[in-house]
Amino acid sequence: MKAKVRLYVEHPLGAGQSVPLTREQAHYLFGVMRLGPGAPVALFNGRDGEWRAEVAEAGKRGGVLTCAAQTRPLQMPPDLWLIFAPIKKARTDFIVEKAAEMGAARIIPVQTDFTNSDRIRQDRLQAHAIEAAEQCGGTYVPEVTDLHKLDRLLADWPDERQLMFCDEAEVGAKKSLADAAPGPWAILIGPEGGFSDAERKRLHALPQAHVVALGPRILRADTAAVAAMTLWQRALGDWA
Repeated sequence: MKAKVRLYVEHPLGAGQSVPLTREQAHYLFGVMRLGPGAPVALFNGRDGEWRAEVAEAGKRGGVLTCAAQTRPLQMPPDLWLIFAPIKKARTDFIVEKAAEMGAARIIPVQTDFTNSDRIRQDRLQAHAIEAAEQCGGTYVPEVTDLHKLDRLLADWPDERQLMFCDEAEVGAKKSLADAAPGPWAILIGPEGGFSDAERKRLHALPQAHVVALGPRILRADTAAVAAMTLWQRALGDWA
């Protein structure tokens, strides 16, 4: 019987491995999904691939699953970071979910000169990334970091990582990734108010930066994140 539920766990996975459930996981499997002993569940932990498990013990406050066989190996995403300025709550959630679905390895919220929000709930955003991986069949969950200041992030920028800088001031320009080389990359999406002149000047001067235009119209930040990841994946990622 094919598992109808995929669940992210932090426990190691392997043949015959018992996996204890948290109270929340038990409520979801047994209270919401109405699974009982012997029911199949697909498990992944971001390290050991996907495993078919069966319900060994089911209770209101806990339970145990037993791993039977690996159904998929671990599939790592490209070495791609998505860097974005947080916006309204629901749209920030959307960016994190789509980044996880589309193959970001790391998701980094940043505070820019014009960022409207100066704080985030890192744990809540990480939970959204986990839920996205559960829904889309992923075996890896990207790390969602705490909020960074953009200037500090750029000051410590690694020499080997290229940066796709989506500059709204370049709308309509013919700037793409046609001549870009594979390797570690990051995509930077600005805030709703755009980048400041000082930020734009610093980014244009960064040796690793590749200025890219996202078409003939200015996109909302959440739309820009999806568009930019699509362009990068098609040119340099595992969609190519």
